[in-house]
Amino acid sequence: MASNLAWIRQLEAIAFRSFPATSTFYDGTWAIRLTAGHPAKRLNSVTPLDPSDTGDLSLRMTKAQRRFESFGRPLVFRLSPLAPRALSQMMDELEWPTFEESLVMYADLDELDLDEGMDLLPLSDVGKWVDAFLELGSEEASRKPGLVEIIQSISGEVGLFMRQNADGGPISVMRCVHDNELVGIFDVLTHPNERGRGHGRQLMLSGLKWARLCGARNAWLQVVASNEAAIRLYRSLGFYESYRYCYRRLPQET
Repeated sequence: MASNLAWIRQLEAIAFRSFPATSTFYDGTWAIRLTAGHPAKRLNSVTPLDPSDTGDLSLRMTKAQRRFESFGRPLVFRLSPLAPRALSQMMDELEWPTFEESLVMYADLDELDLDEGMDLLPLSDVGKWVDAFLELGSEEASRKPGLVEIIQSISGEVGLFMRQNADGGPISVMRCVHDNELVGIFDVLTHPNERGRGHGRQLMLSGLKWARLCGARNAWLQVVASNEAAIRLYRSLGFYESYRYCYRRLPQET
């Protein structure tokens, strides 16, 4: 069990580096991540990193709430197997709702068949990739500056991949972050009219092929548990579930 928790802690640290918040504070082993320029829950939540860190839970939750309020953000906790059971029990008693469970999936690149992947080079134009990502995700263009800033602050090697139609419009996008022997897969999106045609699969294989050439030996990703189509794709490629996490928030935030 201890070795499994050590692995989860390592992967959580890499996840933080792959999608860095603009501000990170620590209260004991609670990582308090806040980002004024982007509303993503991963960038605006408290992630406990040690199951044994159970001191002064009520006081620390109150302090975290005040910090989030100062940022204009609702208090959200992201609970992985590293979260203390006592914290979850306290949230149960206070009727904090649980929402959006996600899977963390993992694959050994040596065991994947990447021959179908094309030899693609990542885009060097971060702004162009972000424009495509926002378009495919139907997100507001006002989020572009914050997302560009986040991507440019990533310490690992970033691979931005995109497939386009004959007119140059985006069909599918994906972001990779190569960090030592691991590569993280993020933001796999395909145009609604093009789904089910293998675009996401091809882009993932191409990105994983690039990552292996860069020295990565293993891959990981995060996917919302309700996204059954994406999970089927990832399993068909050779990914398997490593662990899960979920979010919890104050009752009045429902």
